Amino acid sequence: MIRRFINKVFGNTSRSKAAAGPRILPLAAHGIRREQIHPCALKTTRALKEAGFSAFVVGGAVRDLLLGREPKDFDVATNALPEQVRQVFRRSRLIGRRFQIVHVYCGADTIEVTTYRAASAEKEVESDEEDDSRVTAADGMLLRDNVFGSQAEDAERRDFTVNALYYDPETEEVWEWHGGVEDARKKVLRIIGDPVQRFREDPVRMLRAARFAAKLDFHIDPATRAPIAELASMLERIPSARLFDEMMKLLLSGHAERGVRQLRAEGLHHGILPMLDAILDDANRQKFLHAALHDTDERVREGHSASPAFMLACLLWFDMEAEWRRNQATGQSDQAALYDAMDAVLERQRDALAFPRRFDGTIKEIWSLQSRFEQRSGARPFRLLSHPRFRAGYDFLLIRAKGGDAAQELADWWTRFPDASDSEREAMLIKPQPGTAKPKRRRSRRKPDGEAAIEVKLG
Repeated sequence: MIRRFINKVFGNTSRSKAAAGPRILPLAAHGIRREQIHPCALKTTRALKEAGFSAFVVGGAVRDLLLGREPKDFDVATNALPEQVRQVFRRSRLIGRRFQIVHVYCGADTIEVTTYRAASAEKEVESDEEDDSRVTAADGMLLRDNVFGSQAEDAERRDFTVNALYYDPETEEVWEWHGGVEDARKKVLRIIGDPVQRFREDPVRMLRAARFAAKLDFHIDPATRAPIAELASMLERIPSARLFDEMMKLLLSGHAERGVRQLRAEGLHHGILPMLDAILDDANRQKFLHAALHDTDERVREGHSASPAFMLACLLWFDMEAEWRRNQATGQSDQAALYDAMDAVLERQRDALAFPRRFDGTIKEIWSLQSRFEQRSGARPFRLLSHPRFRAGYDFLLIRAKGGDAAQELADWWTRFPDASDSEREAMLIKPQPGTAKPKRRRSRRKPDGEAAIEVKLG
């Protein structure tokens, strides 16, 4: 009864707009030209239309072009069922179980093709049932959404108005159902439908609101923002692997600094990423975090790659250091204490946040290389330069220096050393003091997950 009442009261606006049909904007009203669409997306929409289906470039690509940005991906939406899409494209593959989509391959590029999804046919249950229809739990969380529908329904079930935009490359028209073009121009992020209901259906939409607001430099519509603080606890029900993926999207978006501030402003930062909580609540660690986020943002904006493993190494560095010190205090050797600390911290965090084990080797190498940067005599600096993870370790050292966790003089030294001439390098090497015993060289026989052995030489 309550759900039907909410749908009746809050569903009228979106349904009335859908009943009235889309607002169709010609080229002169939006300025997106066919030439701006990726050739593979053009080929995909054209082939689907020739086969008798409708096909539009949809979502973020249209939004970004409208804002004068270069889209990262070009997705296509169609009324063709997934198997029908497969019949049109020989080089294609069905993806997904909860909702099937088709990947259409065009050379080295991939176009994601989705069938219009329905926004109705809800069925309330106490638990996840074996059913192909749209299923929700008693508190409104969507457990399954596998119903095909019309473009009007597809637009209604999208999260924000600026993502419910459809571009027809043949006519160069933008079809909008919920005022997304005007919201984009006003830089407003507005959820489609009743915010409480939509956030209950999928609490991750609250994180997406923070991410899109940061990425697009939009402000969140007051009605959209109002229930977020109250519903934030629903994120505890989201599988940790999905939370990890969403947080990595935010932290590697090129707008991570603003994104983290947005999370705090919305009250969403606690409990989502425990390792982030610890840093944000510690003034001494915040400088390091912001240095890491700023460095990552700059890399992404300059077109360089950004690694989840590197970001995890930054977020977990202080925990690992503390664990390392505790192990040393028990009498363990430096090397054994280091390896045990790395293993313990990664496993402990994996219980709270399901990140892939394939990242472990890179994280451990970045951490273990930090002690080797301290060693600037003899042949050691030259060997370190040839290490496959040298660049990642060096970038991490720079962040430590900016965050006050390493000496700036050390970072400056390693900035000069790789490009110096042979004579300059020889002059830069630190000569051992007379009478100082030469430190013994030790190698670890242990190997991190999926990686070659890491050499840690402590003097």
